[in-house]
Amino acid sequence: MGGELLWRFHRQGQRRLTLNPLAHIDPFGLCYYLDDGARGLPAFGYAKPVPVNVSRLRNPRTQSLYVSLAGPLVNIILSGIGLGLCFLAVHDTQSQLMFNVGEYLGLANLVLAAFKLDPIPPLDGSAIIERFVPRKHLPRYYQMRARALPVVMVLVVLDFLVFHVGTNALGSLEDWWINLAFK
Repeated sequence: MGGELLWRFHRQGQRRLTLNPLAHIDPFGLCYYLDDGARGLPAFGYAKPVPVNVSRLRNPRTQSLYVSLAGPLVNIILSGIGLGLCFLAVHDTQSQLMFNVGEYLGLANLVLAAFKLDPIPPLDGSAIIERFVPRKHLPRYYQMRARALPVVMVLVVLDFLVFHVGTNALGSLEDWWINLAFK
């Protein structure tokens, strides 16, 4: 919501303020997603990043943090809505369809929020670390952040194939979430 309020006019100028998913597709991110799925790897893709012009903010360092955290916050809210649907299905309506919809909505958004909040550039969680980088080191940090996406992709694939750290952590998070629905 904060990002939407702060950047509405900027994105309108770039024709990105739309519900049409085709306007948000990044061709390389889509190809990467389809290729991973075909190879049996974790399906990892991405859309075009939201353009942010920090020079239009009154307090760029603080407000850019708010803009970065807006996406994961929406994912957490949607996960809560999914949890509410599951809770209602289990304790009141006994509807399998409602439970399935709530489970998919909730778990998908929970995993997205957890992934986005990883403090690795260019993910949204890196904005928290960026807040603590001294001003004199920001240009070097921004250069590193601009080149970090391939590193994140390699880490996701390696975790899936070798390390299983993220898989185990996300599995524990998913178990915790599902247990909440049955309480």
